[in-house]
Amino acid sequence: MSKHYRVIKKHETKLPNPIIIFKGDTFSVDEKYNEDWDNWDDWYFCETQNQGKGWVPKQVIKWLSSNEGEALTNYFANEINVDEGELLVGTKELNGWLWCQNLSSKEEGWVPVENLVQI
Repeated sequence: MSKHYRVIKKHETKLPNPIIIFKGDTFSVDEKYNEDWDNWDDWYFCETQNQGKGWVPKQVIKWLSSNEGEALTNYFANEINVDEGELLVGTKELNGWLWCQNLSSKEEGWVPVENLVQI
């Protein structure tokens, strides 16, 4: 179910080439996100052979070994840049991030939940 949000803090992506994985893909799993950095639990830095590297939520990973995973579902790590005051529609939350569509630009991607307020 979708909900409406207003951006209360600007967000700019630091990873312009987001990882894309498809159900059944295998990939390397590196470090776990350090929760001291932010309030985002259960993210792992992963790398695919052809689709780049980036942060992947643990819910997507089927562990094959201590440093290899298989995708349980399709996942696209696209973040969107948002400015304070913009309006978004959010549809899926994962570990402190919300998949949103910007109502003015129609762009879709992840935004930190802490940067939003539900309206």
